[in-house]
Amino acid sequence: MAGRPKPQLKEEDVRGFKYLDLILPLLKKLHDHACEQARAPNRKRHDDEYISLLLLHVFNPMMASLRSIQQASQLKTVQEKLGCPRSSLGSLSEAARVFDPDVLIGIIADLAGRVPVLNGPAPLRELKGILTRVDGTVLKALPKRVEALWLDEEHRAFKRHTQFQLLKSVPVRMDLTAANGDEREVLAATRVAGLIDVLDRGYATFQLFRDIVNAGSSFVCRIRDNSVFEVVEERELSREALDAGVVRDAVVRFPNARGVLDTPVRIVEVECRPHRKASGKTGRGGPEQGDTLLIATDLLDPGPEVIWLIYKHRWAIETFFRFFKHVLGCRHLLSHCSDGIRIQMYTAILVCLLLALWTGRKPTLRT
Repeated sequence: MAGRPKPQLKEEDVRGFKYLDLILPLLKKLHDHACEQARAPNRKRHDDEYISLLLLHVFNPMMASLRSIQQASQLKTVQEKLGCPRSSLGSLSEAARVFDPDVLIGIIADLAGRVPVLNGPAPLRELKGILTRVDGTVLKALPKRVEALWLDEEHRAFKRHTQFQLLKSVPVRMDLTAANGDEREVLAATRVAGLIDVLDRGYATFQLFRDIVNAGSSFVCRIRDNSVFEVVEERELSREALDAGVVRDAVVRFPNARGVLDTPVRIVEVECRPHRKASGKTGRGGPEQGDTLLIATDLLDPGPEVIWLIYKHRWAIETFFRFFKHVLGCRHLLSHCSDGIRIQMYTAILVCLLLALWTGRKPTLRT
């Protein structure tokens, strides 16, 4: 049976214009970008108008598809507030393949620089580097184009590699690859100075640690429980460290890292409560987790309890992934080409930044 036709959007259905006041002047700089590349001469679509409609789409759950976005462009209020004319479905579809997503990176950097530190314990706010959690998540898709990236022969997908500033609670960068893309290679290629990368065990390679340090940043990364190292200096634990569950703080040398990583590495070992199964295996089929975990870092000055606190905040990005997919509507892809998906990702980043600047706190479902 055919589903019921969805109701047409009305003026009173569309909200969220106030959040766009800050970004519309920045988008005006993109007005003439790539407009000459439209395939049909009757399609006059400008980049700033397209991005404005996508931003409005995130703030309005009823605008869940390109067709509903096209309907919204016909509304007088939308045309007046965004300064854009009526759009055709064809021009919106074509825009995802014509416009360059990278033109939004400068705007993202501009807004990210304005977002203040929103939360976080005092020891983390006192760190010199910018705490940045890095991780990847898969976006499932049903591509209509042969060139689409793949997960396997039957299930096609993309992987979104996200860099998330922990103390601002906002994403600042996303990179798109095939779902089988190597997260470590993406991270190494995008390093900049002044960051403290908070990483999970899957990122733990000496080559990546060296790339991070050479870029002028630092790392805090969990490593395998059975990692082999030689202790160079055993450090005494303070009462604060013991109360936090730290059982060891040492500067070490990895025999397998000779010639690859010459930077002194510190190991902080912390008691944990392992999740045990009757099978003795984890959900991914790996070995059972031990009673302690090892955190490697090149940060030698902060107390070991601070290193543990940094690593514990890694979960903030998992909360963001859920927010990104479920609240910002990014489970549903408006485009199935890589540039179109990147534009949608960058638009979602812009929405997070706008909400943070408007509310002065971490974006939530309520906001």
